[in-house]
This record gives sequence, structure tokens and C-alpha cells, in this order.
Amino acid sequence: QLQASGGGLVQAGGSLRLSCTASGRTFGRYAMGWFRQAPGKEREFVAAITWNGSNTYYADSVKGRFTISRDAAKNTVYLRMDSLEPEDTAVYYCASPKKISGWGTSIVDYGFWGQGTLVTVSS
Repeated sequence: QLQASGGGLVQAGGSLRLSCTASGRTFGRYAMGWFRQAPGKEREFVAAITWNGSNTYYADSVKGRFTISRDAAKNTVYLRMDSLEPEDTAVYYCASPKKISGWGTSIVDYGFWGQGTLVTVSS
């Protein structure tokens, strides 16, 4: 089970840090990803990190502003979001592939999903 938290209302230019804590399953050997879904739009990839944190990948729209990281001891993945823009407003979901070897930027690459946390950026 994945539990996302940390969303809220922030002004443009501000920052937030999302957390995703895993329980009931050890996600330490799995890649993790963050996706988001804005109102009326499809869910889209935001960022991903390998199981040991050695590699990360970002969508072009957030590159340079968002940072994904993980703490293996806490079984938690983070998404630090800086320089937020109104276009970043969305429900943010954390996700994990079903297989240890899983990795990707597509929704179909991930089999376990958190419940989502809402981020609202005001202009």
C-alpha cells in the first residue's frame, strides 16, 4: 500500500514536498514514480527514481524545478517541488512497478498506486 501526503495550496513560485510511504510491502527494491492528473486531463508522468536512487528521470515540464528522492530506511519516496506554477495544479500520485525490474514513464509500467494528494498552485 502506498500513502501519498504533503499536498496543499501554495502561491506561484512557492515550494512543497510530497511524501509517499509504503506499507505492507517492501518497496526498497522497486523503482518508484510520481504522476499527476490535472482536472479534465489525462494522468501524466512527472518523475521516477531507481530502487537505489542512483538514477532519476523527469518530465521536461518539471525538469530543474522538481527533485525526486527516496529514503530506504523509512520506505518513503519524496517529490520536492520548487518554483511552482499554476500549471502544476493537479492530484499527484506515487506508484511502483509490479516487478522488481520494472521501470518506465508510462502508466502501464506501474502496477501499484497511492491514493493521490492534491496540489493547488494559485497565481
